[in-house]
Amino acid sequence: MYSKFLIVASKLDKAGTNITTQLSQFGDFKFYLVDKEIIHTENLDLEKINQYDFIIFASKHKSEKREKTLSVHAPGNWRSADFGGKAGKVCKTSALFLKQIFEKLNENKEKYNLKNYKVTMEATHHGPLIDKPCIFIEIGSTENEWTDRRAAFIIAKTTFEAVKEFRENPYNEVAIAIGGPHYCPNFNKIQLKSNVAISHVISQYAFPLTEEMIKEAIEKTEEEVDLALLDWKGLGKSEQRQEILKILDKLYIRHRRTSEVNKEY
Repeated sequence: MYSKFLIVASKLDKAGTNITTQLSQFGDFKFYLVDKEIIHTENLDLEKINQYDFIIFASKHKSEKREKTLSVHAPGNWRSADFGGKAGKVCKTSALFLKQIFEKLNENKEKYNLKNYKVTMEATHHGPLIDKPCIFIEIGSTENEWTDRRAAFIIAKTTFEAVKEFRENPYNEVAIAIGGPHYCPNFNKIQLKSNVAISHVISQYAFPLTEEMIKEAIEKTEEEVDLALLDWKGLGKSEQRQEILKILDKLYIRHRRTSEVNKEY
């Protein structure tokens, strides 16, 4: 499915350069180190990027809570484009690759006993906007973590293994995910412990949900989407839930609550 992967990081980003340094010991990766911030499309050489099948952005993650995190997510903006990209547009991504790299990240975090770090998906957010399938893989959330060589090693080993072992899986159901908070606790469980592979996540803070957002999430998922996963308690009030169901029904999209998914994978 994908044979040519490119690792992109910013020279200004301590986590990104830390990850690429660690990755350089894992075989023959192609790197593109950008002079400016990678969340802004205009800072990227799109001709170079378009020569590859799949782009992995290695980056820092910032949060007000300053939690130690290893995270993955698809880039894009459901509404405004305050942090790069284009308003209302998201990047192509692969639910299967996201699932497999998330599983590897959890596995390696345990294997190498990286205590105090939390492994999590994030909702789709920020730029850049490119025309190739891509993901972000990040270390958060302060300079202490960005320069942590053990954390970067785990991200690097995970990336290497995910690329080397990536396979199409006809048994996975493919889903977009709707609702809940930015760090997706209910979707994390499903991505890790079920047969469902999640691509784009539309968090509750991006509501009100529109038909265009649903269509964008589906169109920008590389695999055929089987259903929409709903974090039912994270959909807001009853009227908002009913409006979301109405949109999904109008678009003939099957849906399931996270509580209804078998998590014994």
